[in-house]
Amino acid sequence: MMDWDKLRVFHTVAEAGSFTHAGEILNLSQSAVSRQISGLEESLTVSLFHRHARGLILTEQGELLYRTVHEVFAKLSMVEARITESREKPEGPLKVTTTVAFGSVWLTPRITSFMEDYPGIDMSMLLDDGEIDLAMRQADVAIRFTTPRQPDLVQRHLATLHYHVYAAPEYLKKYGMPKSPADLDNHRIIIYGDDSKAPVENMNWLLSAGTSTPRQPVLRVNNIYGIYRAVQSGMGIAALPDYFSTVATQLVQVLPELRGPSFDCYFVYPEELRHSKRVTVFRDFLLEKLSEQDF
Repeated sequence: MMDWDKLRVFHTVAEAGSFTHAGEILNLSQSAVSRQISGLEESLTVSLFHRHARGLILTEQGELLYRTVHEVFAKLSMVEARITESREKPEGPLKVTTTVAFGSVWLTPRITSFMEDYPGIDMSMLLDDGEIDLAMRQADVAIRFTTPRQPDLVQRHLATLHYHVYAAPEYLKKYGMPKSPADLDNHRIIIYGDDSKAPVENMNWLLSAGTSTPRQPVLRVNNIYGIYRAVQSGMGIAALPDYFSTVATQLVQVLPELRGPSFDCYFVYPEELRHSKRVTVFRDFLLEKLSEQDF
């Protein structure tokens, strides 16, 4: 394995044409530069320079090494510039993950304005009710509804959300409007498929609201957006998060005084992206848009 310090000195000497000039550039003595080049030549068992009174000329092997080192250093310089730009300019790829429902219902309709404001950001969305591993860079940032468990993630609280209970007009026409939580005993309740795997804690609270004996659901769906569509079809009654209010205009809010447990929305990303400009502007975008909502 070649020593990077020796390669840096070699590259400077090859461009400067002398140990003295290279030493001035590197702030090293002529003898220190000469020792570094001699050590590199010994490790490679070849001569890299022809030495004569007028200066240094690369040997055939030295020319080959110089071209390769020059190309590597040029690429490293380019990467360094891109890294610096990512901290100073909102540019580059940004993969966002969140739940299917929040991504489909709330985020996707608003993302156009963000992309228009920041055309240099290459946006992609990964919608999944499971917890994507940010530490393994399966995504850059996440919008989550439970407190992140990984200690190496940065989290920013975005909003506190609530549930509202909805039904379709045709359902209420057929089954009637419940007047109290206890009346839900006589209604068809739609819930999340497996409460233990739900993206929000205690999602199926409607089964026990106003009763000591848990109700039996008419349907289980493992996706909140799927629950919304089932309610929309007139199948039954369900609790939906605040952010559905913009798309639930054809539904009727049932028992408006009945509010389930609140839950928090977090913006989460790895520590290494703390100073990324594209992450910062996206966080600020979310805070601005969520502050406009009447949650």
